[in-house]
Amino acid sequence: MTRVIRQRPERLAVARLDPSHGWPWWATYSAVTSVTRTPFETSVVAEDRLVPIGTRAERDFVAFAVQGPLDFSEVGILASLTGALAAAQVSCFAISTYDTDLVLVRSADAERAADAWRRAGWTVEVTA
Repeated sequence: MTRVIRQRPERLAVARLDPSHGWPWWATYSAVTSVTRTPFETSVVAEDRLVPIGTRAERDFVAFAVQGPLDFSEVGILASLTGALAAAQVSCFAISTYDTDLVLVRSADAERAADAWRRAGWTVEVTA
């Protein structure tokens, strides 16, 4: 089965909020949003331009989304993607949704990531 991963056009940030922080209203305007809260932190992925100044955040990421929907019984998809990145010395941040997986890499590493995935047998569609 051919695996396809597509680059999203947005520049994203990964922000860290206190777990007692309310819902990050600014993230609702992002084309890609993920909010995860634990007893220790709230992590927010949203468009970089929407993250308020002064918010603790790592910025300038691009996301690549696996063409889905993926079945819950499929095994090794994220491992294949992250393993290829690890071999290429590219750091990543992964998000899984009901239908697919997204892998965020620094925009400066996007080309290296795409090359690593191609070597691992993935079809990579890059945003112009």
